[in-house]
Amino acid sequence: MAKIKKKVKNKIKSPSKPLVNKAIKKSIEKTISDEIKSKIKIGVVVSRFNEEITTKLEQGAIDYLTEREDVSIELVRVPGAVEIPLTCQWLLNQGCAGVVALGAVIRGETSHYDYVCLSVTQGITELMLKTQKPISFGILTTENEEQALDRVGGRHGHKGAEAAQVVMEMVGLGLELNK
Repeated sequence: MAKIKKKVKNKIKSPSKPLVNKAIKKSIEKTISDEIKSKIKIGVVVSRFNEEITTKLEQGAIDYLTEREDVSIELVRVPGAVEIPLTCQWLLNQGCAGVVALGAVIRGETSHYDYVCLSVTQGITELMLKTQKPISFGILTTENEEQALDRVGGRHGHKGAEAAQVVMEMVGLGLELNK
């Protein structure tokens, strides 16, 4: 596991549209800072398969998380998308408050795509419910590479940065609701 200790170069802008309204975001951020006196540990799991796409997802998530002073990042790269749920579980077991799951599954000529997507989706959903900790689903499931590239800083925003934003929102919401 790599610990991120410095700002990553080539900042990617945060999502253009906020995922939550400003009042809720402010409340969540205040809850995180009030409840957590030390840095909150967030895991980032990135599939190496379709690396051209996943490195951009990783960059967006890391850029978003390093903008926050209250976050410590545990970065782990895995061979493919199917390995993501197990790695998320290991990170949650090591004390991460939440995990950003990043990958790219692009449809091919066989049904393998369907099995991979189902496996990852079920694994992450079951793990969130079992551990009661958030895992943001930043795994692109696209028909082709062009669609994937559109989602890593192209015309459909940056799903890596959005996934990081979602996990932070959900960590804050969990703290707020479980007071």
